[in-house]
Amino acid sequence: MSRNISKLSGRKGLKDNLFQRMVNTTSKSKNGKEIKQLAEEYHVGMSTIHGAESFYEFLRPEHKEKKAWICNGSACMCAGTQGKVRKKLSEKLGEDKIGMMFCLGHCYETSSFHYNGHNYSGNDIDQIDEIIKGKKINSKKMHSKSFATKTVLMGDDLSSIDRFKKLFSEVLKKDKKETLKTVTDSNLCGRGGAGFPTGMKWNFCSQQKVEKKYVVCNADEGDSGAFSDRYLLEEQPLKVIFGMLVCAYIIGSDEGVLYIRGEYPKSIEIINGAINELKKVNLLGKNILGTNFSCDMTICIGQGAYICGEESALIASIEGRRAEVDVRPPFPVVEGLYKKPTVVNNVETLAAIPCILKFGAKAFSSVGNTKSAGTKLVCLDSLFKKPGVYEIDMGTPMKKIIYEIGEGFVQPVKALQVGGPLGGVIPIKEVEKLNLDFQEFTKAGFMLGHGSVVSIPETFSMVKYIHHLFKFSSDESCGKCFPGRLGSYRGKEMFDQALNKSNKIPMKLLNELLVTMKKGCLCALCGAIPVPISNILKYFTHEFKDDIKQDA
Repeated sequence: MSRNISKLSGRKGLKDNLFQRMVNTTSKSKNGKEIKQLAEEYHVGMSTIHGAESFYEFLRPEHKEKKAWICNGSACMCAGTQGKVRKKLSEKLGEDKIGMMFCLGHCYETSSFHYNGHNYSGNDIDQIDEIIKGKKINSKKMHSKSFATKTVLMGDDLSSIDRFKKLFSEVLKKDKKETLKTVTDSNLCGRGGAGFPTGMKWNFCSQQKVEKKYVVCNADEGDSGAFSDRYLLEEQPLKVIFGMLVCAYIIGSDEGVLYIRGEYPKSIEIINGAINELKKVNLLGKNILGTNFSCDMTICIGQGAYICGEESALIASIEGRRAEVDVRPPFPVVEGLYKKPTVVNNVETLAAIPCILKFGAKAFSSVGNTKSAGTKLVCLDSLFKKPGVYEIDMGTPMKKIIYEIGEGFVQPVKALQVGGPLGGVIPIKEVEKLNLDFQEFTKAGFMLGHGSVVSIPETFSMVKYIHHLFKFSSDESCGKCFPGRLGSYRGKEMFDQALNKSNKIPMKLLNELLVTMKKGCLCALCGAIPVPISNILKYFTHEFKDDIKQDA
C-alpha cells in the first residue's frame, strides 16, 4: 500500500508535494470538503489523508485551540523553568490556551516558549506583556565559538554569495569522481548519530542508473539539548545549501528538499531567503552558471513529529503518508523519496562539505581520528557556566569540554545525557573518562548523536527522569511496531504509578520490557530509549530502593 501511495504522491513531485498541500488544506478546511478534493486530486483514499493529518501534533484540532506553547524538552525540564513560564502565560492567556512543544532549540538559556510564530527564552517571559502587544523583543543570541584545530563549520569561508559562486564554479570544472573521492577520503561520517560514511552513501546513490534522484536535508532532528542544526541553518545557511548542491551534482539529481522542523520558524525564514537569493544569481534553478546542470530546492515544514528525524519516516512524511518507519532494505539510496534513489544527510554533515572541498580531504581527515574525523558541534545547556554551541575536534576529552570550555556547572550535577533522548545517561565521573568520539561512545554503551549535552542536577529525581523518557517515546512513537507502540506506553504506566505512589515498579517486568523494546522495535526511537533507562537503573540504583519490588 505505501508503495502505491508513494508513486501516486510522486506524480506531482516536490513542488506540489502532498504533505505541504495537506498542511495548507487542513489549516483552511472547515467541513472536510477540501480534504476530499485533495484526496481525489492525488488519487489516494480519504483514509490516507486523515491518517496522516491526525498523526502530526500541529495539525490536531486541540493544537489549533492553543495560543502559546511551552518547551517540553529535557533541558528545560531539568533546569526547572517550565513552571514559571506556564504560570505567567496562563495568567495572560488562560490555562486552557497553553500547550507543549518538544524542544525549541533554546537549551542554552531555557525558559523557552513559542508565541505567535516566534520562539522566546531566558528573560523574555518577563516581557510577555510587550510580546503580546506585538513589540519586537531582542532575544539573547546563543554563545558560539570554535575550539577546533581547523574551523570547519563556524568559519566565514562561505559567508557571501560571491564566495559560494567561486567555490561551486570550481566544483563544476572538476570531474565528479574527483570531487566524490575528496569527500570519501575526508572520512566524513554522518553527524546525525548513525555515523555512516558520507562518501560511501553518495557513491551508492550515484551508481543507481535512473533518471530521477533526490537530495534531502534532514533538518528535523530535534534532540533535546541540541541546537547545532538551528545554529547552522540560521548562521551558516549557505554552507548547508552548498553541501546539498554538491551532492546533487555528484549523484545526478536536479531536485532537493530541506525538511525543517516547524519548531524553528526563524531557521525556515533564513533558509527560504538564502534559496531566493541563490536563484536570483543562477546558483539554483535551470542551467546553473551556464552549464547543463540544473537543480532547485524546496522547503518542507515539519508539523511536530520527532520521528521524522528518522530518514524513512521523513520520506514518508514528504509523500503525505503517516510518518512511520519503513523496514530496510531497500535503503533510501536505492529506493527513497517517491521510490527514487535518495541521499538523506543531516544538516551538520552537509555544512562540512564546503571546507572539505576548499582545503582538501587531508586537512579534514587529519583532525580527530581515523574513524571519527573532522570537527563536531557540541551543545552545552543552561546548567553550564558557559552554555552555548562549540566546534570541537573529534577525539577531544569530555573532561576538557565540561570543565574548560563549559567552565563547569552553576549547580551540582550528577549525570549528563549526551546524544538526545536516546543517548546514554552517564554519571559525571564516567563521562569524564570518555572522548568525543562516535565509536568510543558506542563501545561504552552510549551514543554521541548530535552532541547535545543535558545536565541532570543532583536534586532531580531519576524516577521522574525515566518517566519523562517513557512519556516522550510513547508520545512520539510512530506506532507501526507493537513493541514501540505498546511497550513505551506500558513503561510510562509503571512510572506513573511509582510517582503517584499507587504501586511499586516490578523490576523483572521492567527489565523484560526493556529487552523486548531494544530487540523488537523497528526504529531507533523506541529501540534506543532502553539505553538511557538501563544506564539510570545501573548507576543510580540507590534512588529506586523505595520504589521497586523484586518479582518472584
